[in-house]
Amino acid sequence: MYPNLYYVVKDWFGVEWEALKILNTFGLMVATGFIVAAIVIASELKRKEKQGLLFPREEFITVGKPATMADLLINLVVGFIFGFKLLGLIFSKPDDMSPQSYIFSGEGSIAGGLLLGIVLTALKWWEKNKQKLKEPEQRSIRIWPHDRVGDIVIISLIFGILGAKLFDNLENWDDFIQHPIERIFSAGGLTFYGGLIAAGIALCVYAAKKGIKLIHLIDSITVAMLLAYAVGRIGCQVSGDGDWGIYNSAYVTDASGKVVEAKPGEFEEKLAQHKTYFLEGTVLDSGKITPTFVTDRKSASLATVPHRYLKAPSFVPTWMVAYNYPQNVNNDGILIPGNYQDHNRVLPLPVFPTPFYETVVCTLLFLLVWAVRKRIKVAGTISGIYFILNGLERFMIEKIRVNNQYHFFGIHPTQAEIISFFLILTGIIIIALVQLRAAGKGSKQIL
Repeated sequence: MYPNLYYVVKDWFGVEWEALKILNTFGLMVATGFIVAAIVIASELKRKEKQGLLFPREEFITVGKPATMADLLINLVVGFIFGFKLLGLIFSKPDDMSPQSYIFSGEGSIAGGLLLGIVLTALKWWEKNKQKLKEPEQRSIRIWPHDRVGDIVIISLIFGILGAKLFDNLENWDDFIQHPIERIFSAGGLTFYGGLIAAGIALCVYAAKKGIKLIHLIDSITVAMLLAYAVGRIGCQVSGDGDWGIYNSAYVTDASGKVVEAKPGEFEEKLAQHKTYFLEGTVLDSGKITPTFVTDRKSASLATVPHRYLKAPSFVPTWMVAYNYPQNVNNDGILIPGNYQDHNRVLPLPVFPTPFYETVVCTLLFLLVWAVRKRIKVAGTISGIYFILNGLERFMIEKIRVNNQYHFFGIHPTQAEIISFFLILTGIIIIALVQLRAAGKGSKQIL
């Protein structure tokens, strides 16, 4: 596993650069996912603009004004926040604190915050002063939808994180009630569909405000989301962020921390050997316990540990069906013998690497949608297809993932399964409505 770039460079090149520990691989892959999404969205918006489906908007800007007090204050505050955390992360972080924990803690560098705040404030003043005119004037500019991709990505990022955090806390309500501050400001705990819903609502409002035809914007975004999601899941896989599947009882982790085929009864022996871990959580050296699959400790027993038996075919590497995420970013599991690094734990039993599955499946789905998108003539159809494909993919992967369950009417779905069902239903409704609308007009709306 590569919890941060330090481990990547060390493994690939044999070089140990401690400074690289601040660059988390999961965060970098998520950022890459947003960049990839921006490229795809811009490409699709430009295509629709050339076809006369999207149009520019005239806006007026004032040029030649000096920097206002509000401009300077905003730059000072933003600079202080980034300097307080990022420079503090580089120069002031305690050795026993992870970068994620430091970022979401109250610690930081006041000197670093003041330094960066002053620099950004000075740069803003200099930029505005350089453009200052004797008499500020208003100018009209034409802004095309593809020019707003940066805003679209930033809005998606901000509201996506807020929505993901909100839905995760709703899914783990009991834990949130007991530890509200820790849950809100923790580095983990993000639910994809929460981010999808919150970002979707925010983008609808933004599109209406900027005069962008919503149906074409959503079609462009949904094409990109399949690929962005696939890239983001690479981060989950390579960092070992805990978003893995249930245990594969065909294999076990041996004494050296390697995955080996289980002998008869060995899976049950490993469960009993690490009973505390499976029923209570990961017991760290500090005595802190982090939760595993257990959601109801009163009824928990080794018999309730979720698992399935699946041996890898001879042509498939074992890790594709059973992986124990050594040196994972969460420090989840048991100690790796002889390993004394920051991340020195491995799962006592291997699990299904569901992030890898989602990366492969969503990449293939993106390629499929990308190949047929120009043949689809009715606006909104691509969005409907996305909702159906994404819902089906996530519904199936939930069968081998660890998630909290809800109990009603004799069924026990997870939050993601419930949302997946409604996504599929939404996709079907969208396709039906846009097709009926196009038929009612007597001609199809070309994309």
